[in-house]
Amino acid sequence: MTIAEKQTKQFHPIANSRDLNPLMEGIGEAKYALLGEASHGTHEYYTWRTAISKRLILEKGFSFIAVEGDWPDCYRINRYVKGYDDHGNTAREVLEQFKRWPTWMWANWEIAALMDWLREHNKSLPVNRKVGFYGLDVYSLWESMEVIVNYLKKEDPKAAALAIEAYRCFEPYSEGQDYARALISLSANCSNEVVQLLQAVKTRSGNYDHDPEAALNTGINVQVIANAEEYFRSMISFRDESWNIRDAHMVETLDELMKFHGRKAKAIVWEHNTHVGDARYTDMRKSGMWNVGQLVREKYHRNDEVFIVGFSSFEGSVIAGRMWGEKMERMKVPEAVKGSIESMLHSDSAEDKLILLNSPY
Repeated sequence: MTIAEKQTKQFHPIANSRDLNPLMEGIGEAKYALLGEASHGTHEYYTWRTAISKRLILEKGFSFIAVEGDWPDCYRINRYVKGYDDHGNTAREVLEQFKRWPTWMWANWEIAALMDWLREHNKSLPVNRKVGFYGLDVYSLWESMEVIVNYLKKEDPKAAALAIEAYRCFEPYSEGQDYARALISLSANCSNEVVQLLQAVKTRSGNYDHDPEAALNTGINVQVIANAEEYFRSMISFRDESWNIRDAHMVETLDELMKFHGRKAKAIVWEHNTHVGDARYTDMRKSGMWNVGQLVREKYHRNDEVFIVGFSSFEGSVIAGRMWGEKMERMKVPEAVKGSIESMLHSDSAEDKLILLNSPY
C-alpha cells in the first residue's frame, strides 16, 4: 500500500463545523491559514472555508480574511464589516458594486452571509480588533487609479497631480491587454509616472486623514498600480513572468496587512489551490514558477507558522465562463482521474472527508 493510500484510509468524516476539531488542532498556533479551492464558483468550497474561518476567528483570534480578489472592491466589504462611515447599508448593496469579471467569485450569497456574520461579530469590538476582509490581487489597475486620484485630490494636491498624470497615461487603454499591446508598438510607457506616484505616496501617506485605514488603503492601491503595470509589461517579454509577479504582489500585500494588524496578527487566505499550495512540490517548479504558499512557507516554516488546506472534489459542477469575459454558466466538472487521491477517497465513500497530511518539513 502506498503512502497516499494509507493516508486516504485515515480520514475524518465531516458533516458540520464541529467535525473540524482535528483540523483546528492541526492548525495549532499557526499565524497563516491558507485555504484553497480546486475551482472558483463552487458552493461547497465557499461554505467550508467560511466554517473554518469562523472557528479560526472565534477560537484562535485570526485578524482578517484576504482573498484572491481586487483590493478596491474587497476594501468596500472591509468597510462594511467594520461599520466604517459610507460603508453601504446592506451586504447586497456593497456586492452590487463588484464590476470586474468574474463578478460571481465574490458577489454571491455565500459572501453576503459571511459579511453579515463578520459585521455582527465586529460590533462590540474596538477598532483595532475588528476582523477585516481584503483583496490580494493585482488586476485592478484602473479601479485603483480612480480611488487614488479621488482621494489625493482631497488629501494631498501635490501627489494628486502625479496621480492625474499617471491616470492620463493609462486612460487610452481600457484593459491591461490593451496596454501590453501598446507597449509592443512602443506607443505606451507609463512606468515613470507610476514610480513617481509610488514614491510620493510612500513618503507622505503617514500624514493622511484619520480614517483608521486611510494610509493602508492608499499605499496598497498605489502598490497595485505599480505591480499591475509590471504584470502587464511582463506579458510581452520573451520570458513571461506574469504569474510570479502576480503571486509576489499578493504576498507583498499580505505582508502589509500583517504589519498593519500588529505583532500578534494572524491571516486567513482564500485562494485557488494553485496559489496556496507549495509550488516546490508541483510541476510549477520545473517552469521556474513560485506561488503564495511557497513564498509564505519559505519565510515562516521554521516556526510552524503556516498551515495549508486544499479543497478538492471527485465530481460536480461549477459556475464559470467558457472564455474570459463571457457570461457565467453552470458547467459539469469531469470526474477525478483514476488513481488520484480524489478517486481513492471517493471509492471508499462519497461523504465529505478531512485528511491531515504530514508536513514536508
